Amino acid sequence: MNQAEINVPVETIGSINGVDVKAYTISNNNNLSMTVLNYGGIVQSLLVPDREGKMGNVVLGYEKPEGYLQEGNPYFGALIGRYANRIANGKFSIGDKEYKLTVNNDPNTLHSGEHGFHNDFWIVEPLSNSSLLLKYTSADGQEGFPGKLTVEVIYILTDNNEWIIDYTARTDKATPVNLTQHTYFNLNAFQNAADVLNHEVYFNVTHYTPVNEYLIPTGEIATVKSTPFDFSEPKVLGTVIGALKGGFDHNLIFQKERAMDKPVAIIKDASSGRKVTMYTTEPAVQFFTGGVLDGSLIHTHHQRNYPQFAGFCLEAQHYPNSPNQSNFPDVILRPGETYFQKTIYRFGIE
Repeated sequence: MNQAEINVPVETIGSINGVDVKAYTISNNNNLSMTVLNYGGIVQSLLVPDREGKMGNVVLGYEKPEGYLQEGNPYFGALIGRYANRIANGKFSIGDKEYKLTVNNDPNTLHSGEHGFHNDFWIVEPLSNSSLLLKYTSADGQEGFPGKLTVEVIYILTDNNEWIIDYTARTDKATPVNLTQHTYFNLNAFQNAADVLNHEVYFNVTHYTPVNEYLIPTGEIATVKSTPFDFSEPKVLGTVIGALKGGFDHNLIFQKERAMDKPVAIIKDASSGRKVTMYTTEPAVQFFTGGVLDGSLIHTHHQRNYPQFAGFCLEAQHYPNSPNQSNFPDVILRPGETYFQKTIYRFGIE
């Protein structure tokens, strides 16, 4: 498709700090459509049909840009970097040099500090009517991280009803890199329920990382057998979520040897018939069920406040706090290397 044939609707929906917030809407040939903001690379909406063919927005977000500036906004729909999840005590070392980060989740760094990829502007370029290229440059020293990091992310909606995310990144100094996408899904689209407790959950995981009171991994890699994290047989979320205070916010580890075409997660909503199947190159996923939501956020896309457990996240990732855990997979990107990740969310009907 040449540039003249590309027709991606673009709308200015407001501004943040004097910069226009632009909303780009891509779609496939099955009428799935996704609206993406240049602010934070945020997926503002994703319209998917239910078993009756009725379209519904299956992601949580806000109608207006100021929604994303609210205190307590939990990263709805945003690209996260340069290190997703937590780094203990806001510091790590590469060789004999220690780096100190902005602490924003006392006493730790969460999602790279106060000024991460989620609350800055990206350059957005339509590649086709169904795909966007997003580009971002993270300056050397941003939030304490070393090196100038250049990032490109491609969002694609395929005619197989897949949302494909391709990430690449390069650096001029050794630096930890762990990118992810923080969309909250609700496959019911608030048509019959205000939360995701009736969703059926399956994960192809073998282990998880136990955490301390601050959700920092202890360093142990534990089996999921006989724990609430064992979803090898599908479970309705509401039947197990009470086993954990505040619900799930944990790193689940996939089988090491697996093909990209083997699903790592399948989540279904019986009331609407919608399901999402996840595939990824990453070794793990942060399964988060929105326990922090309390109904206080306003300007939402669904004309209602979001209660606890209103959505779930499937954040493809390396392990939390990996820069400080020598037994975890390496997350240091070095000059001359290229970071790459592919994650796919395939939507279907049952």
